[in-house]
Amino acid sequence: MSVLSYRQSVISVIRCSDNVKKNIRRLYILIASGMIALGFISLDMLLYAGKPGHSNPVKQMVTIMPGQGLTAVTNILYRNGLVTHPAKFRLLARIYGFDRQIKAGEYDLSPVMSPNRILDTLVRGDVHQYKIVIPEGYNLYQIAATVAKSGLTAETQFLSAVTGADVSRQYDIHADTLEGYLFPDTYYFSKGIPLSRMIEVMVTRFNEVVPPEWKKHAEAMGFSFHDIMTLASMIEKETGAPWERPIISSVFHNRLKKKMRLESDPTVIYGIENFDGNLTRQHLRDLTPYNTYKIKGLPAGPIASPGLRSIEAALYPADTRYLYFVSKKNGTHQFSTNLSDHNRAVRTYQLGK
Repeated sequence: MSVLSYRQSVISVIRCSDNVKKNIRRLYILIASGMIALGFISLDMLLYAGKPGHSNPVKQMVTIMPGQGLTAVTNILYRNGLVTHPAKFRLLARIYGFDRQIKAGEYDLSPVMSPNRILDTLVRGDVHQYKIVIPEGYNLYQIAATVAKSGLTAETQFLSAVTGADVSRQYDIHADTLEGYLFPDTYYFSKGIPLSRMIEVMVTRFNEVVPPEWKKHAEAMGFSFHDIMTLASMIEKETGAPWERPIISSVFHNRLKKKMRLESDPTVIYGIENFDGNLTRQHLRDLTPYNTYKIKGLPAGPIASPGLRSIEAALYPADTRYLYFVSKKNGTHQFSTNLSDHNRAVRTYQLGK
């Protein structure tokens, strides 16, 4: 190789080396620029994720239908003013891997909720809960009307679902309906809950709060637990004064022992179809399975859902000799051991004589 050729080769190597260095510098600059850009994007997303879109605290209900994808959900949230920058919201969901985990349902959302919190709510399925309050002493018809007002089901559908021996047998209840066993309490249900599940929750609540030993105690007393529930529902309807319940119970127990008719107005009313609020003498003469003025012993079954204290009173009556009671028209009663005293109490408190 000549000296000239060698020098040209050396120059070519040097030039190539310079080009490599320039390319490496460009690559470093690109990487650094990318990292800086990524840092800005990450910071921007971090700030966006934790910042509420608006200051308006008013909640609104948003419905996410089954099968709606991330884009559709984002558009719904954007139209309702719950999120700003839809593209950022979608990107945030994809970064977290939440884009396919959003659950359908009704949600209570507010503009003061951050995108992070909104996404967390949608992914966990924290749907709107309808509050249903079942007071002590409500019967199946009143419970059905209360549930229907929530919009979760129709009144007729609810009544159909709690009626029938086949329904009762599912819960080991020997009756034709679930009357008395839908425990009075406050419940929360979401839209679309199966009606069977709603009823199961109410009956399960009953089994949770009633001590197992109470059923054994009923047998020891010579009653079925269904009999006790019937008696408890009568006690529940007869008085709203807690301290009176064991005394009312003692009257019914004493009359049963003496084979006297129970003569309870609430049972008569329960057996009247479309009762208008006016109990007449003719009603007391009509023979129905619930007219305790005409039949002996307990009525056909519970007439309402009793509270725990009424069930306890039915199982543990006060020790008295009372056979009669009459309302004092102030929420309490006058109790008597004989008919003469009872008639005198009736004249005093009911007839005003």
